[in-house]
Amino acid sequence: MEAATGRATLIGSSMSVHRPSTSVTRSAFWAANGLHFLRFAAEPRLPFPIKHYSSVSYSKSQNRRMALGSRRGIVVRASSSPDSAEPTAPIAPLQMESQIGQFLSQILISHPHLVPAAVEQQLEQLQTDRDAEQKREELPASGMDLVLYRRIAEVKANDRKRALEEILYALVVQKFMDANVSLVPAITPTSTDPSGQVDTWPSQEDELEQLHSPEAYEMIQNHLALILGNRLGDSTSVVQVSKLRGGQVYAASVMYGYFLKRVDQRFQLEKSMKILPNSLDGEGSSIEQAVGEDMRPAALGDSYQAVSSDPEVSSWSGGISPGGFGHGINPSRLRTYVMSFDGETFQRYATIRSKEAVSIIEKHTEALFGRPEIVITPQGTVDSSKHELIKISFAGLKRLVLEAVTFGSFLWDVESFVDSRYHFVIN
Repeated sequence: MEAATGRATLIGSSMSVHRPSTSVTRSAFWAANGLHFLRFAAEPRLPFPIKHYSSVSYSKSQNRRMALGSRRGIVVRASSSPDSAEPTAPIAPLQMESQIGQFLSQILISHPHLVPAAVEQQLEQLQTDRDAEQKREELPASGMDLVLYRRIAEVKANDRKRALEEILYALVVQKFMDANVSLVPAITPTSTDPSGQVDTWPSQEDELEQLHSPEAYEMIQNHLALILGNRLGDSTSVVQVSKLRGGQVYAASVMYGYFLKRVDQRFQLEKSMKILPNSLDGEGSSIEQAVGEDMRPAALGDSYQAVSSDPEVSSWSGGISPGGFGHGINPSRLRTYVMSFDGETFQRYATIRSKEAVSIIEKHTEALFGRPEIVITPQGTVDSSKHELIKISFAGLKRLVLEAVTFGSFLWDVESFVDSRYHFVIN
């Protein structure tokens, strides 16, 4: 089936190999639809101290005052006296670095409901800066002046890109906070659990389910079944997982959630307008037959083949079910709807639209799982003995995947919101 051949690859187990016996420190996550490996920066990202920003002023009494220049003219005052300052647990694994990012971090902690208004003000400032930069480029310049102007413009463009990434991240975190769902903290072996099990976080499965439409959640359950297999209902057993493979599954699930929200948005619109294809008007045997004919691995796409064939992931799930590869994939209207896409449409919907969104996925995943050391053997294979292992229950794995899919769904929402105010998505 042509449409299925363009399916997004969720997990890629291969690595780009350069020279034998080369040790590389990086995390590699397979990106969807022609995006190659997402490589994290080779150097650690060190946050710089908070400096004065145009919208922030500090008084001698250490009260921070922020005037939000939004259309509604909201003013926010947040007090942070030395007596009340107590260390708090981070609300997200990724610590933001830019001045705007650190500013939004403080708003997330003190007044999370005001983050959208603060973001609008910062986006207006970014737009003003970008417009001024474009006008400056139109001025005549020559020689060393031209080189200097270009270099300054490049530095400012990189600063705006980083700020934009962290605006997206702050909005995603705020959506989790609105839903009363806590993000999983950075995954490290805990000293409080003698067994070394890392998943001490709450399940919150019901809260996460409420964040998706019924049709989308059916697809999410199928995604979980492909990853966890026969262990989907097992909440107590513990498995050893390498951080590298866990990070790949998490990043892949974020991209799956991004794609799923995108197609579900279109599905819900056509459903409300009663213009769905005729085959989707009912929920009878025609749907089951259409899905049943598409249970072949090729029809399910490379993503599902990669999930099932990966040796480590297969060891989690206990291998393929007796009913075959498609066993356990429940028929759903949304899945049948997606299968009706032609190859070009599927490719477009499965592509992450902006570099900023791709960067957020890789940075958040690295902050969550760390940056593993990848060692290439003389034979050109990856030395898995160097991978750091963690102990996690299947309930913990399920929680991670549900969070990742929801993260991708939120990322699609906030990317669209920000682009409507500060255009950065290239169609």
